[in-house]
Amino acid sequence: MRYLISTALLASAMPSLAWAEPMTFNTALERAAGSAPAILANTAGVEASRSSAIAAGQLPDPTLSVGIDNFPISGPPAFTFNRDDMTMARVGIEQAFPNPAKRRAQRGRAQAEIGVAEAGLAVETQNVRLETALAWVDLYYAKRRLAQLQLLDESLGDLQATVSARLASGAARPSQALEPDQLRAAVNDRRSELTAEVAKAKARLARLTGDPDADVSGDPPVLEIDGSALRAGLAALPRLQALDAEARVADADTELARADKRPDWSVGTSYGRRDPAFGDMVSVTVSIDLPFFSRKRQDPLIAARESEASRARLMREAGERDVLAALDGDLADHAMHHQRLMNARQTLVPLAKRRAELDMASYAAGRLDLGSALLSSLTLAEAEVDALAREADVARDAIRINFTYGEVRP
Repeated sequence: MRYLISTALLASAMPSLAWAEPMTFNTALERAAGSAPAILANTAGVEASRSSAIAAGQLPDPTLSVGIDNFPISGPPAFTFNRDDMTMARVGIEQAFPNPAKRRAQRGRAQAEIGVAEAGLAVETQNVRLETALAWVDLYYAKRRLAQLQLLDESLGDLQATVSARLASGAARPSQALEPDQLRAAVNDRRSELTAEVAKAKARLARLTGDPDADVSGDPPVLEIDGSALRAGLAALPRLQALDAEARVADADTELARADKRPDWSVGTSYGRRDPAFGDMVSVTVSIDLPFFSRKRQDPLIAARESEASRARLMREAGERDVLAALDGDLADHAMHHQRLMNARQTLVPLAKRRAELDMASYAAGRLDLGSALLSSLTLAEAEVDALAREADVARDAIRINFTYGEVRP
């Protein structure tokens, strides 16, 4: 953890760099982890907590006092420094000693605060990695869907030439010359949607990685999902670790409240200088707190802190239940998306492809009008684009599940 924090702070001190080359999946994660402002902010918070912990449980600073004691204001020696044997200039020092239980509780709470800050850093790092991974996958599949649509657009050029030849021979109606253009217009609408998806995914990836020209290269990772292993490792998730850290803070606050029932004490000494005719004096004092009224002072605070600690533990239990339910829901979605992908690959796309081939053959043989043949081609393109969208859903599920429930390293 210290190595990661030092690395992140070093990265924050370096100027921003612009990367011109597309990023692989792992490269995008590394850049996001090293440059995301949210991670750097939480890193600074951890360092702040560690610095504060150094002072926790230390003795208070000593107190210096200077004054004049027994200065007469009436009688024959009034307003004189050397006619009364009790008048003296005094200088003293006092040191307070909080009870050992309170100092231990202060140190324990400081360590608990460090735990909260570190857990917050782990949660934020996990969130950034998840968002980066999803942005990378979204951009990857949006570009693939756009490329798939481009193939249909290119094939329309060949079809336009065929229609022109048939028009010249009189084998086609003049209105049929407009049908490829109508299909191309429909394809252009779909292309506009996918172009917007590409732009939005690029913007997200650029925000997370700091690369203004963010782009992807390579293939997405192949991630296996082991539901049993994920359930067994839930306690190590950063989100639950953060709730554990908050419970430790609540326990430390309870110990601090209990420590207030034990008396603090202080020791002081002073030196009094008098007229040489009377001699100097030294005083030593010991002060001890007397918590006699704890039923109305300390005990209510202790009860309040104990209730807060119970609340923190219950919130931890509720958090674990929420995570488990969310995992089960995500696993169900993943199974559904995987089934839909298999249905597209094994049934929908092959059927659409076969239908398009048969309709184009029928059109070439003069047994089918061009509009019906073009509609089959558009249906095939949409089926292939939809199959890629379903593949993207499966990939997003695998990333979300593994990065949310399986990755415990910051």
